[in-house]
Amino acid sequence: MASTDNETDLIALIAANQLQQPDTDNLILGIGDDAAIIRVSENYDLVSCTDTLVAGVHFPLQTSAYDIGWKSLAVNISDLAAMAATPRFAQLALTLPTADINWLREFLAGWQALASEYNIGLIGGDTTRGPLSITVQAMGEIPQGQALLRGRAKLGDVLVVSGDLGSAARALQQLQAGEAMDSELALELNRPQPRVALGQALHGLASSAIDLSDGLALDAQRLMAGSGLGAKIQLQQLPLKSTLAALSQSQRYSLAVSGGDDYELLFTLPAELQNRLAEISSAANISLTVIGEIQANPVVELLADDGGLFTPSFKAYEHFNENR
Repeated sequence: MASTDNETDLIALIAANQLQQPDTDNLILGIGDDAAIIRVSENYDLVSCTDTLVAGVHFPLQTSAYDIGWKSLAVNISDLAAMAATPRFAQLALTLPTADINWLREFLAGWQALASEYNIGLIGGDTTRGPLSITVQAMGEIPQGQALLRGRAKLGDVLVVSGDLGSAARALQQLQAGEAMDSELALELNRPQPRVALGQALHGLASSAIDLSDGLALDAQRLMAGSGLGAKIQLQQLPLKSTLAALSQSQRYSLAVSGGDDYELLFTLPAELQNRLAEISSAANISLTVIGEIQANPVVELLADDGGLFTPSFKAYEHFNENR
């Protein structure tokens, strides 16, 4: 294990490995000073988000450094995608138990593999010693006043989700049970694909949106918060991978609504625009599924195949909730 006791060496390695710089005049000053300087484009809003990933909480301890690098950036890009923003920059705060150069090189390779897809420049951050955790601030831009927000659903809207649900949660479930992870499911757990193109395709069409990080049931509640409305979700319409077919119906539904780590987009769309879904799906190159509708009753109802209310076998993960 190559290591160093010099924080300056770590910062130099990070800077040296981040060859990708955004093709934009917005970055005035990047890594190398006390702070970065960004110029916001005329007639655009700056969109900023922050996520922290802690070892053993947000990713299994045995996760490769490459996958941690990828995922730590991906979950932030996903937040920008949910608001229809174009990703531009990121800052990285790394807390490492040891100054392991080889681990850091692999982490940066995973980070850069995703950053290069979206022309995202790493423009600053911090390094400290402690239990492994990664904090990322991502920044994007969007035409003024055009951000896609939560809590703006309208009565009669349909509820739509991208991709499939429950796959990442199933991979984690396999790992925790000591089973071999299905390779396709493991990829969805470790290298989620932010739906940036979809977010941008929803400009002027969707009434609200959120990215699914903590499970459909919990995030649907967050999507509806502030609207005074609720939603009916038809579980038989949920998009599930065929690799989940061996599980019982209750297990499949529970993974989909409570499992988390999907990083798909959940959005509301006026019913009269349903005929635009094929066009949106094609533009974003991702499948879209209508899974329910917005209702006046301000609760999120999970409806089983027989029309009765469904109760998941486990609850979505919530930090600081000791009564899960």
